Amino acid sequence: MASKDLIEKMKELDLNVNSHMSTLGSDEAETIKQLIDDENEAKITDKGKNKKTKNMKNEKNQNKENDIEETKDNFLEIEDTIIVSDFAEKMSVNPTQVITKLISLGVMASQNQPIDFDTASIIGEEFGFQVISPDIEIEDEIDDEFDLDFEDEPSNLKSRPPVVTVMGHVDHGKTSLLDAIRKTSVTKEEAGGITQHIGASIVNVEGNKVIFLDTPGHEAFTSMRARGTQVTDIAILVVAADDGVMPQTIEAINHAKAAEVPIIVAVNKIDKPDANIDRIKQELVEYGLVPEDWGGDTIIVPVSALRKEGIDELLEMILLVAEMQELKANPNRNAVCTVVEAQLDKGRGPVATVLVQKGTLKVGDMIVCGSAYGRVRAMFDDKGKSIKKARPSIPAIILGLSDVPNSGDIIYVVDDEKTARTYANKKKETLREEQLKSSQQVSLDDLFEKIQLGEIKDLNIIIKTDVRGTIDAVKQSIEQLENEEVKVNIIHGGVGGITESDIMLASASNAIIIGFNVRPTLNALDIAKEQNVDVRTYRVIYEAIEDIKSAIKGMLEPKYVEQVIGRAEVRATFKVPNAGTVAGIYIQQGKITRNSTIRLLRNDVVIFEGDVSSLKRFKDDVREISSGYEGGLGLENYNDIKEGDTLEAYVLKEVER
Repeated sequence: MASKDLIEKMKELDLNVNSHMSTLGSDEAETIKQLIDDENEAKITDKGKNKKTKNMKNEKNQNKENDIEETKDNFLEIEDTIIVSDFAEKMSVNPTQVITKLISLGVMASQNQPIDFDTASIIGEEFGFQVISPDIEIEDEIDDEFDLDFEDEPSNLKSRPPVVTVMGHVDHGKTSLLDAIRKTSVTKEEAGGITQHIGASIVNVEGNKVIFLDTPGHEAFTSMRARGTQVTDIAILVVAADDGVMPQTIEAINHAKAAEVPIIVAVNKIDKPDANIDRIKQELVEYGLVPEDWGGDTIIVPVSALRKEGIDELLEMILLVAEMQELKANPNRNAVCTVVEAQLDKGRGPVATVLVQKGTLKVGDMIVCGSAYGRVRAMFDDKGKSIKKARPSIPAIILGLSDVPNSGDIIYVVDDEKTARTYANKKKETLREEQLKSSQQVSLDDLFEKIQLGEIKDLNIIIKTDVRGTIDAVKQSIEQLENEEVKVNIIHGGVGGITESDIMLASASNAIIIGFNVRPTLNALDIAKEQNVDVRTYRVIYEAIEDIKSAIKGMLEPKYVEQVIGRAEVRATFKVPNAGTVAGIYIQQGKITRNSTIRLLRNDVVIFEGDVSSLKRFKDDVREISSGYEGGLGLENYNDIKEGDTLEAYVLKEVER
């Protein structure tokens, strides 16, 4: 209020005031102040009434909208865990506010660490949100959203060849039987020329095609069944006539029954003197497989893979069972395929062997598989010949995916790259949420101690192998080691060398890395030391299982520990008479000694492991070559050394426990 207005107001009250310099008593000042406050209050009330009248309609219109928004905004949908910063973003609050609330609950977590669902629920309530978990599986939601698979009209279905998997116990002759089947069905020019590592073979039987899966044994078969894919139409159960029903035979029977796949029993090795087919039939009856000649419905065919006896009868029975099943698929639609095997090829990138289930897969199709996507750049058949398209049930090798898929994953053909990228990104996001788990680092050496202290309840493991098919077998073997105190979680499985990203994932997830026939890169080794991540590499699966089992039970007693003493790069190779191939090497790190063991790596995959036959600097034999120097090195009984290979030298060091 201006002083002029105040003087006028005081004159109205008959107060003697001449100028702004005049003085007032305390009672007079209090009266004037009270009067001014009352006037101001009256003005505000009038203004409020006008505003209320003016906005009455707007408020009525917004009431419904606010109710809808409140209902919608007050619910937060999260998974089992969520990163603190992501949670804060969903609630539109500062992460520091969430961290403060967490500290008050006794939870110490940074903005990059995850919190569980229960903790998130409590924090959400503090900010006026109700936290709920999704009712439907995310993967199903994504698949439904993009409508990648659907049921075909019966009128569009056409006959397709049967897919047959050969199963059975170890050394009962599964591979021999497959070889016998292939050789009786391919022409003489192609005999023995089928590429074995493809994972699937096409055999022509009386003008009909039959597809034999040779990569997925019963373990891979189970993982595919668990993913809901009916890849196999018929299971051939191989039982040795001289050995009988064994543990893996029983397991194979159970897998086939669970997948509701018809079983044909091939009793192999009937040429052996101690073969007893009746005993085999009796044992099979105990597991619900009653032979046809005993009044049951199980077809039993005696065969000898060695002498090629009974092979034609077996193939006839396969065709008969396939005909009874009336196998059909729609070839005129976007293809849906299943990954049989996959690996990372140095020259060609991710390579996947797939089995087409629906539609026709063509070169140039845009495909998506989990978090990987791409365009089919090239396709090859089971003989390794280039093909343009593959119809239902036909196996094919495809190139063009952005990443190596898992065995048993589904590949969908989509209309455009945008759909593929969006689908892959959504899948990647769900995988990221699953992989992120917390806390301090753990190693196999101190695992038992931490279990006893109650610090470790879960043992997280990352598996890296040279081929994708190995992962399924390794996973199942390791997961069986769980006990009451420890839960074993395989949080990631991949193909190729152990990289920096694997170490970072292990660090974030408190995981141990196990490698089969692969090695970590130099940078990965440095980061592993820095982050205290335990990296173990093996050539034999049983060693890994024994180590983990011993660690869980507190009996880990390593007698020897591998100590890498140096790394060298092959810069040139020379053919030396009477000595074979000699590598011209440059020592990148540490040293190479005459008595060390050498591991030859190509693209971080172990190619050879053996001793040094010769080590020279210029023309002189030397005991060691140190970092930064060049020299010549020969390997004992091995000549396939190539330019660009890496040589890793190590010694076995005895460790007392």
